[in-house]
Parts: sequence; C-alpha cells; structure tokens
Amino acid sequence: MEDEVNVVAAVQPTRASRVSLREITEDSLGDVLRLSVAENQKCFVASNAVSIAQAHFAGDSAWFRAIYADDVPVGFVMLEVDFGKPEYFLWRFMIDARFQRLGFGHQALDLLVEHVRGLPGASELLVSYEPGEGNPGPFYHCYGFVDDGRFIDGEYISVLKL
Repeated sequence: MEDEVNVVAAVQPTRASRVSLREITEDSLGDVLRLSVAENQKCFVASNAVSIAQAHFAGDSAWFRAIYADDVPVGFVMLEVDFGKPEYFLWRFMIDARFQRLGFGHQALDLLVEHVRGLPGASELLVSYEPGEGNPGPFYHCYGFVDDGRFIDGEYISVLKL
C-alpha cells in the first residue's frame, strides 16, 4: 500500500499534460475539495466546497466541473447558466496554487469557451473580478476578456465575445 501512495504522489502534471473538464463524482470530491489557490488569492475566489454547495442549491443554473491535467485534479470551474440570455457567466474559476503557471488555466478556458459556444444563443462569456494585488484580471485580459465599464458589487465585469 505504501508503494501505491508513493507512486501516486510521484505522478505530477507538466506543461505537456492533457487538460480536461470532468464531472465531480463521489470518488473525486475529496481531491477537488483539497484544491486551493495561494494564500494571497483566497480573497478573490470562494473555496471549492462553498462553490459546490452553491451549485447544488442553484439547480439548473449552475454547471461545474473539475479541471484535470492528465489524471490529476488541478482546478475547478463553474458557470452560471441562464438559457434565456445570450450571455453566460464564469461564476468560479481556480487553479490550485501548486499547478499555476503551467498553462492549465488557459487550456481549461479554451475547453470552457468551446462548451459555452455550444450552448443555446451563446454570444458572450462574462466574468467578474475584484480589484487588488494579485487579482485574476490580468489573466482574463491576456485570454481576451475586455472590461466593459461596469463595476458591480465591488467587482469589474469583463466580457469575451464568442
């Protein structure tokens, strides 16, 4: 058993790892709940436990997945879905601190954007972020999101045209 644990712990994703979005199962839940951003980023995103609880109470308006690099969970993504609008909202997005700066966030957004483009009437993907040192705004801007001038509930709104 100890050898199995050491083998699993030794398998670490690299920049060459294949990124995928997977449903969270009873078997994977614990691993996803243990993912966390860096300490200085925690003020910008809720924990995965809070996000998953909110998703379950949001009914059909929440779509969420674990982000995997090969077979290792490295992050979490959640959309707010309202099929009556042409816009979809990136409600939560996080990459564990250990796996940041390996390109997984960009690849996960590629997959998410592909998913949203397939949803009814999708023309925009929105995201919000709070101002402050270490906020994810620069990451979203590098990806192609553009601030649209709105500042709602202490957060900037950015839009990616689909």
